[in-house]
Amino acid sequence: MGLPQINIEFEAKAQSVMIRSERGVVAVILKDDSETAEKFKIYTSLAEVDFSKMNEANYGYMKLIFEGSPYKVIAMTISSEETVADALKILKNYKWNYLTVPSCDKEMSTIISSFIKEQRNDKKRFKAVLPDTPADEQGIINFTTKNIVSTIIEGKTLTTAEYCCRIAGIVAGLSLERSVTYYELSDLVSCEIIDDSDRAIDGGELIVIFDGEKYKIARGVNSCTSTTRNDLKKIKIIEGMDLFNDDVKSVFEDSYIGKVANSYDNKQLLVAAILEYIETLKGTVLDPDGENECSVSIAKNKAYLELMGIDTSEMDETAILRANTGSHVFLEGKLRYLDAMEDLDFHIEV
Repeated sequence: MGLPQINIEFEAKAQSVMIRSERGVVAVILKDDSETAEKFKIYTSLAEVDFSKMNEANYGYMKLIFEGSPYKVIAMTISSEETVADALKILKNYKWNYLTVPSCDKEMSTIISSFIKEQRNDKKRFKAVLPDTPADEQGIINFTTKNIVSTIIEGKTLTTAEYCCRIAGIVAGLSLERSVTYYELSDLVSCEIIDDSDRAIDGGELIVIFDGEKYKIARGVNSCTSTTRNDLKKIKIIEGMDLFNDDVKSVFEDSYIGKVANSYDNKQLLVAAILEYIETLKGTVLDPDGENECSVSIAKNKAYLELMGIDTSEMDETAILRANTGSHVFLEGKLRYLDAMEDLDFHIEV
């Protein structure tokens, strides 16, 4: 039988969700061969970092991450004899939102991309900020800006992979009331600005632009390019979807699995709790004027009963809804996610 199954499917018009209570966790994989380096540590602020147990380069990466105000940072340190894959085996057992690896190269990017895709297919909503990685994946942010000089780490030009730490801290700490589009990077002194920013954005690249006065993140897109739905290419939308998924899963695991009898009345109490939470998210994550619904699924209840050999041909909808479905709770719904203002079309007649 395996573990109790929580099958929360994100379809275009059928989603069941709830909000995560704590968000914005960055996981970072650092390299350090020194004996004093801590292999695993969770930090809630830069002030907690022990200088005697972290080299100067890694401390700089922590500064980049915390500049974005994430909720906390999980730091995993590996030696030159260890691999990113070794670190991922440990990190997959923890809860985090965005992964960054300042030493990331093409081989590492391939490994991490495969890991993220595999985990997301397994309902773990991990994401990663990777350099020059056209993964075509909602959970991968493909950052491509090069030759970066930042006041956060003075005296060196940062690689794309290194500055991914800054981007991860930003997207993890940013309120879902806004998108990362046009987020001002006040720490930037200079960076390489590409000529055709529209082409890069359409290709799923997160890039930095310069408006003549300020350096900013351009359009807040992930690396997904194969879908025709522009909303699924947005970091804000995917973050909202993942947020819902994570909280339904965690609330169900913590408060319902093995603790609540699977009666029709208790199913409706779960639905009521989800609907109440949905109400609190309208106007930030969800469109207040859209269809935002959740209910017990008649279709899935019926399919389960028939799979169990029960004839449903003479059962009305009420009977199907109230039927015993073993340990399974089948819900369905509709949600409309809310994007941020990003495009202005203002026609003026003179």
